Amino acid sequence: MAIRVYSVMVDNKEEAYRTIASVGADKSGCLWMAPKAVHRLVMLEGVQPKQANIMKQEMLGKGGEAAVARGVVDNSIPETRVLLMGTLKQYEAFLTKLKNQPFGLPAIAERIRDVLEGQEGFAPYELDCRGKIIKLGERTLVMGILNVTPDSFSDGDKYCDPGLALERARVMVAEGADIIDLGGESTRPGFAPVGVEEELSRIIPVLKKLVNEIAVPVSIDTTKAEVARRAMEEGAGIINDQWGLRGDPAMAGIAASYGAPLVLMHNQKGTVYRDLIGDIAESLREGIGIALAVGVTRDKVIVDPGLGFGKNAGQNLETLRRLKELRCLEQPILIGPSRKSTIGKVLNLPVEGRVEGTAAFVAVGIANGADIVRVHDVKEMARVARMTDAIVGKVRLEL
Repeated sequence: MAIRVYSVMVDNKEEAYRTIASVGADKSGCLWMAPKAVHRLVMLEGVQPKQANIMKQEMLGKGGEAAVARGVVDNSIPETRVLLMGTLKQYEAFLTKLKNQPFGLPAIAERIRDVLEGQEGFAPYELDCRGKIIKLGERTLVMGILNVTPDSFSDGDKYCDPGLALERARVMVAEGADIIDLGGESTRPGFAPVGVEEELSRIIPVLKKLVNEIAVPVSIDTTKAEVARRAMEEGAGIINDQWGLRGDPAMAGIAASYGAPLVLMHNQKGTVYRDLIGDIAESLREGIGIALAVGVTRDKVIVDPGLGFGKNAGQNLETLRRLKELRCLEQPILIGPSRKSTIGKVLNLPVEGRVEGTAAFVAVGIANGADIVRVHDVKEMARVARMTDAIVGKVRLEL
C-alpha cells in the first residue's frame, strides 16, 4: 500500500496526547511527547531592551524563537513588544531559566506560565449560583435573554408584564435555556439611562416570580450595585455587569458578600485599540483582579469580550475570530452576539431577520472557545450549540 501523508492539528496537550496515542506509543511516551506537539505564541508588551535580550537569548537556546524590535540590540528604544514562539516543552525549559534571571524576569515568567496554562482550557466544574447549580465546561450553556424594558432594541415592551415575562422564561427553559438573564435597562445604541428605582420597578416584580417558578438560575443584567444587591435579596443567582466592574465600584463587593457568580463584560467608550484582543484581555484581567481583591473566588468569575460594546463591526468580527486568545485569562467565556447590528450590517437585515447570522456567530464562537452563549432565540441557538459541541468534540456522542 502506498504511504499516505497528511497534516494533523492539535490545540492543547490533551489533543496532542490522544493523537500521539493513536500512533501506538506507550503511555509514558505520550506524556513525554505531548508538550512537544503543541506550539504557542505569546505576546508581551512594554518589555525593556535588557529584558528582551535575555528572553531572546534564552528562547533561542531552547530551540524556540523570540521576535523583538530592531532597536533592542543597541538599546536605542525604551521598550519593545516581544513575540515568543515555541512548543510547550521549549517554554518549560525557557521559563525555568527565566526564573533565575534579574530585571524582574522571574515575575514575568510566572505571568507567561499563567497564559500558557490558560490556553489549555479548564476542567468542567459545578458553579453554585446561590443554590442553583450549573455545570461549566461540559457543554456549551445557553443564556436566554429576558428584557423588561420598553425600549429594548429587540423585544420592545413585550415582556414588561410580570406574567408575560414568566411565561416567556418558561418557554425559554423548555427550549433549552440553562440561565435566564433579566435586564431592566436597554443597552441599545442611543439608549436612555434609567435611575435605580425605575430599573428596580421593572425587574423586581418579574424576578420574584422567576426565582420561585423556574428551575434554572436567574442572572441580573445591570451596571448598578444597588440594583444587583436588591436582586440578590430577591434570589437572583448571577450578576452580569456590562461594565466589568468599571461602572459602579461597589459591584464587586456585592458579588463577594452574596457569593454570587459574576460576569465581567468588556466595555469602553470609543473604538480605539492598540491591539484589540490584547487590550480586551488586559481590561478583563484588571477586572478579575478587582473581584478577587474583595473576596470573589476565581471559580465564580466569567468573562465576556463585549461584542457590540466599544467595538465597530469589523472589531466584533475580529474579536470572534480571535476569541481563543482570551483563554489566557483562565476563566469561562460568555459571548452575546444575538441579533447584533454587526449581523445587520453584514447581511443588510433588520433585527427580526438576524437569526441565521446569530447562528453563525454562535457556532464560530463555540468553536473558538465560548462556554456560554447569550441569545434571544433559545430554541434555535440551543440546537446550534448542541450540534457545534458535537462537531468540535466538546460533547462526545456514541452514534
